[in-house]
Amino acid sequence: MNINEAKEEVKNAVRAYLEKDEAGQYEIPIERQRPILMMGPPGIGKTAVMEQIAHELGIGLVSYTITHHTRQSAIGLPKISEKDFGGKRYSVTEYTMSEIIASVYEQIEKSGIKEGILFLDEINCVSETLAPTMLQFLQYKTFGSHKIPEGYIIVTAGNPPQYNKSVRDFDIVTLDRVRQINIEEDFDAWKEYAYKAGVHGSIMAYLEIKKDNFYSIKTDADGRSFVTARGWEDLSRVIKVHEKLGIPVDEKLTVQYLQNKEIARDFATYYELYYRYKELYKIPEILEGKFPENTKELRNGSFDEKLSIIGLLTDKLMDEFRQYAEQQAVQKALFSLVKEMIEQLSKAERTEAVENSGFCENGFSDKNNGVANKTLSEMLLTKASSLEKQLEDKLDAGLLSREEERISRLVISALYESEKEITIGQRFSEGVLSEKIADNGAADQESQKKYSDMCVAIVKNWFNTREKLRRENMESTGKHLTNSFTFIEKAFGDEQSLSGSQEMVIFLTELSKAYYSLKFVRETGNEAYYNYNKLLLLNDRKQELKDLAETLLL
Repeated sequence: MNINEAKEEVKNAVRAYLEKDEAGQYEIPIERQRPILMMGPPGIGKTAVMEQIAHELGIGLVSYTITHHTRQSAIGLPKISEKDFGGKRYSVTEYTMSEIIASVYEQIEKSGIKEGILFLDEINCVSETLAPTMLQFLQYKTFGSHKIPEGYIIVTAGNPPQYNKSVRDFDIVTLDRVRQINIEEDFDAWKEYAYKAGVHGSIMAYLEIKKDNFYSIKTDADGRSFVTARGWEDLSRVIKVHEKLGIPVDEKLTVQYLQNKEIARDFATYYELYYRYKELYKIPEILEGKFPENTKELRNGSFDEKLSIIGLLTDKLMDEFRQYAEQQAVQKALFSLVKEMIEQLSKAERTEAVENSGFCENGFSDKNNGVANKTLSEMLLTKASSLEKQLEDKLDAGLLSREEERISRLVISALYESEKEITIGQRFSEGVLSEKIADNGAADQESQKKYSDMCVAIVKNWFNTREKLRRENMESTGKHLTNSFTFIEKAFGDEQSLSGSQEMVIFLTELSKAYYSLKFVRETGNEAYYNYNKLLLLNDRKQELKDLAETLLL
């Protein structure tokens, strides 16, 4: 099975193992919860899948590569203790708690979550001295004399012998106590993850053209060469940073990640071509509806060139789709914070009215309940500081994905950046109040309400300005998507096909497979997407009927 299918299998197994009956006991007794053994080539995303499962199920995750451990770190160190047997006292050898088991307990303490996954990678590549311990662990779920806590599921991973010379074969007794899942590399399955992770467009376009280069492990006279999914993803990240810094992307870089000289050289050559296409066809202008005049040349170009243009369009659109999802998540979090601040301001106003106490020049009176005596900017800084502490705690407990961490950091950054802007408006409001105090000698209830209303207006205006920009970006992305359909139809359109060209089919297929593009279309709608999708389905049905008719005629 591919990595996506394996993920669902592991996820379902974990859910089943953690299911409890009405008495609070696990439906599948702990001793019958077989450890899961995932066998597959290196670098296809087994560890990443474990992180995804843990976050999706809201459980803990402790991850180790077991080849990094010795027998002592796995089962603990020996110590001498005294025990009585048959009325006599004896010195007995015991072991301290395993570092791995201790890490599980530490994770529970940090997160407060008592259920989770203990993931051990490269389980079948352990040293000679550690092998018996691993077999005992798989059979009895213990390291030495210490069991893993209830609620923690054991998931392990290993590489088949063709990928690792140090692999050990498990005996039948051990294999009869595990659930083995065999995984194979699969570009189409990885592509769904890659779009969501934002893998560079040049890599996506290249692999669409040369799928056989997605995963390769060879041994010849020059030694072993290999290319893995992990290598492509890591190369993607460094390419983006190189582009940002203006550092060249060439074979000297690609061969560091793609450890197959031919593939590394081939991709480096393609990257240069991809970059030239990007400059030549001016993708941002196409998205704005300004199409190049040389569309006839495109129609007569090579299929690889056409795929590259589609890849450039898709890559830029995917960036905008991800930005839409990100801005939406940040604004949703900020909305809750704004609502909370407005409620605090209203509460402070009500309390001041009851106590009939005045305002000081820098904010609410000190006589209040601890909320009203803070200025608006102080409220923002306090909230930002609190969110920073929550973020640190969650990161320390391993409870956030990379995307969730980024959203949290953007929310905190927005609060800090807004503090100066809001402070200016707040000072104006305080100036109005000071004038009222000077005229009347005191701040009456009407002045208090006016100040509070001004503070609320400042917060709302700040949020609404951000929301207006978000909606403008959303509308712009929708237009870019529509213009992309128009361009592909104009550049590659096929009058004999109801759905347009083969290129249109490829473009639609890519959009329909990616998480963020589907999220955008589902939540905002796009007539061009719907119309071409319907035409594609109609054309497929027409072809089916045509094939059926030809069969009947035979």
